[in-house]
Amino acid sequence: MRDWLPRMAQSYARVGITPVAAYAAARVGIAESLLSGVTTVADHHLSWPAEGDGIDIARAVERAARELGARVVFVRGSAGGDAEATAASADAIAAELAPARGGVSEDGLVQVALGPAGVHSDGEATFRLMGDVADDRDLRRRTQSNEQVDVERAMRDYGRRPLELLDEWGWLTPRTTLAHLCDVTAEEIALLASRGCSATHAPGCDVPMGWGVAPVRALLDAGIDVGLGTSGGGSNDAGHLLADARLAMQVSALVGPQLSAESVLTSATAGSARGLGRAELGNLELGAAGDIVVWDVSGVADAGVADPVAGLLWAHPGRRPRHVLVAGRFVVRDYRLVRADEDEIVAAAAEIA
Repeated sequence: MRDWLPRMAQSYARVGITPVAAYAAARVGIAESLLSGVTTVADHHLSWPAEGDGIDIARAVERAARELGARVVFVRGSAGGDAEATAASADAIAAELAPARGGVSEDGLVQVALGPAGVHSDGEATFRLMGDVADDRDLRRRTQSNEQVDVERAMRDYGRRPLELLDEWGWLTPRTTLAHLCDVTAEEIALLASRGCSATHAPGCDVPMGWGVAPVRALLDAGIDVGLGTSGGGSNDAGHLLADARLAMQVSALVGPQLSAESVLTSATAGSARGLGRAELGNLELGAAGDIVVWDVSGVADAGVADPVAGLLWAHPGRRPRHVLVAGRFVVRDYRLVRADEDEIVAAAAEIA
């Protein structure tokens, strides 16, 4: 990761981030998500053109999501850019995509959130100015914290740990979600709980990177909402949330009591939705948004499974859902995208690459 971060930044700077490329990449990521049973994608977008407000990039991602029928949370991120320009861009994107307070579009399909990458790449000015925009527009905040790289850099540059800095910079709030948290102490968990923060667990990224395993059971026991994420294609080649949920269950005993399949699936659904401030998502209760995933558990992989819900994780990793509905409408039917052709999406992305 220490090599990958600067190398990818240099590559993006050389090639350039364009709306055309953002659209092609978003179609791939969102299609892969829908085909693995994810109805809402939080896209923490960190790479930006050197010039402009970035609205065209955000619009490209929104267009891809709407065409495919998915919900998208566009997280205007940053990774070392100018603090004032970043905050101005964040404000402009929020005003364009979801101008109402709370950052959710009227139809609930698009949401805007804000999030510097972490203390390893962004300084106090960026966090404070982005926080001001989030407060003005009542937006959710997201960032990464306490993976090995940012702990090392925070200690090197500030002589302090990341969460201490984030707290001082006003970033630990009830509207903040922190990804990774592989290296957290009991005192830091208590701090997060007292501030009302939520967490995103991403074992499909963290384990291959060698960052370790977040203490999910300890976070949950402290009253912290924990969602589940895959991280992006740069640090997780698969991007299959159900497969990563299985990994989360399997590795949990390395850092505490074993997590049950039900607990992990709750994190992947309701826990993730609560981290977005979206109580209407991630459940099938009366008044919910009507996002439904249908899994076929009649095949040989599930033969003899006593609990078919737990079997989603235990019995058949990497499976695809048979049907996916978003807002009550089919977006995947009989294992295929309804609104787009998978082969065409792959071909368009290959041409861009």
